Amino acid sequence: MALVFQYGSNATRARLLGPKRLNGHGDVIGPAETVEDYDIAFDVFSTTNKCAAGDLVPTPGRKAWGVLYDIPDEFIRGKRKDDQKTLENIEGSNYEEKEIRVRRPGREPMTSVTFLVKRDKRSTGLITGAWYVSWIVYGLREQGVPEEYVQHVVDVALETNHRAVTTGQEQSDLIRSL
Repeated sequence: MALVFQYGSNATRARLLGPKRLNGHGDVIGPAETVEDYDIAFDVFSTTNKCAAGDLVPTPGRKAWGVLYDIPDEFIRGKRKDDQKTLENIEGSNYEEKEIRVRRPGREPMTSVTFLVKRDKRSTGLITGAWYVSWIVYGLREQGVPEEYVQHVVDVALETNHRAVTTGQEQSDLIRSL
């Protein structure tokens, strides 16, 4: 088993542990915050989600919240012979596995793994979708992450759409309602 920090759409337990992803192979530990300075960004196009997906980027003075899971090692990387998915399959070729230090409320820092967008795959001018952001918002709220951070995620999504090459007004209006 390994500790895995999920900050994007896999923050929602039902999504990550559901039948289309890890199919029940893992347990939620609870909310966690990065020890090092990171911020959420929507800087990679997801063909699965059809919009800009989440990433963590080094950002002085910011901490990112997410959900810590305990996942069997054989469901983290590689291809399984039984055709069940691993996190590496779910995240796809735009992401790479990295170690990251996180802290659960009132606990000592611990090392976990996460998946971050490869530097050369990051992009600007993308639109993120309300359906995608809702997975993050619902997952963070489900785990009791401070509402201030949840609102920050919404604000970053709105700013991403505001800076997009094409208009993301409809998605921004839906994101505001989260």
